[in-house]
Formats: sequence, structure tokens, C-alpha cells
Amino acid sequence: MPHGYHTAPVRNDEKGHWKSKILHSVQDDRHGFVIWLLEFGAFYIMATLPASLRQIALFFERLPGIGEKTANRLAFYLLRLPDQDLQDFARHIQQLKARTKRCSDCLNLTEDDVCSICSDNKRDHGVITVVEDVIDLLSFETGNIYEGVYHVLHGRIDPLNHIGPEDIFIDKLLSRVKEKGANLKEIILATNPDMEGEATAMYLRDRLNEIKNESGAAFNVTRLGYGLPIGANLEYADYMTLRKAIENRNKF
Repeated sequence: MPHGYHTAPVRNDEKGHWKSKILHSVQDDRHGFVIWLLEFGAFYIMATLPASLRQIALFFERLPGIGEKTANRLAFYLLRLPDQDLQDFARHIQQLKARTKRCSDCLNLTEDDVCSICSDNKRDHGVITVVEDVIDLLSFETGNIYEGVYHVLHGRIDPLNHIGPEDIFIDKLLSRVKEKGANLKEIILATNPDMEGEATAMYLRDRLNEIKNESGAAFNVTRLGYGLPIGANLEYADYMTLRKAIENRNKF
């Protein structure tokens, strides 16, 4: 309970005095009192749920982007599922980490030693796009706009969070490039266009150029183009986006 609220029992002859003190305390700390009421209400609602349902709701609430109300709705949704569907869901959850592993070539997630992308002979294995996470790879695959292969770093260089080049799969990429350098045509650096992504891309560019100079390989190192999205208005674009759009302009 917020500081200043009294919960101890009071005598009848002091009720008026303590009521006055409590009202003054509430007026002095209205914000804290409201927060306490909300927290107490949420705790009371959760306490009324059965233990198993409450634990499921609390687990959902730990997921990114899931609030308390959404977590409760998801928990009740599972409760209403047919038994067979719920058993299938539970089995897939249980097998998720046991069956899922990283591709031995590109580090994409797969259930086999080599993922379906790397084992596809129709893909152009001479072009490698380097992405930070698997979710970025899925963005390329969703639009069916790319025919090469990938390398997933599973992170990015972030000195503020003590993540250096040795903490992500950069060495694996460099080993792969050295092994297949003669057959490579292009390496596309597709890390995110923020401070950490740019730092990662510049580090990779320097290391890849070192390999090119040492081995005499002829592959190109490129970076994703930046600029205005389709349908955007110039008045809403920030100066950095406009600057990149000018730098990466094309002949029309």
C-alpha cells in the first residue's frame, strides 16, 4: 500500500480523527493511491482464477506485446479448445526446442541438418544475404523477391549491451566465405539501418574486404539501399531518410 495509508484498526472515539488523516493522505498522494487501486484490482482478479488457468495467463503475459487482458483472453481460449486440439498444441510446444536446431550452413532454424533454403538447388548459392535474425530472413521470403541464400548472425554488434563480434556468428560467416570464396558473386549486408546494424555492417565489410585482398576472390560486398518507401510523402520523411534517398538515387 502507498506510504501514508493506515490499515491498523482504530477506536470509535478516534474514527473522525483517522478519517480526516486518511483523506488528507489520499489528497497528498492521489497518483500513488490510484496506482495502488489498479494493482490491487488486478491482483484480486487474477486471484479469483483457478490456479492452472492463472499460471497460463501469467505465462502469456510474459510474452512480448501481450498485456494482462490479452493474456487472460488467450488463456480462456485455450480452455475452450477441444481436448485433441489442446493436446496437439501442448505436444508441439513440448517438442519446439527439442526438434528445432540451426542449419549447419546458414544457421537458419530447421529440423534437419541443412535447411530447405540451403538444400534447394534452384537457389543461387553464389549470393549470400547476411541478416541479423531469422525473422528478417522471413521478411525476404514472404515476398518471394530473392533467389539467393542467407547467413543468420543471430544478433548484432552492440557495445552498450556488451555484445561484440565474437558473441554472434560472424566467424562462421567468414569461414564460409573463405571456403566458398571462388564461387561467390556477392555478399549483401542486410542488417538493420540503425546504429548497431550499421556498426555490424561496417565491421563485416572490413573483414570481408580483408579476405578478398588475401585470397584474390572477386565477390562484391553490397549494402541494402535506403530511401523512401512506396506511397510515402516527403513532408513526413526525416532528414536521414531523405539523405539516404538522395545518396542512393537511380537514373530515371
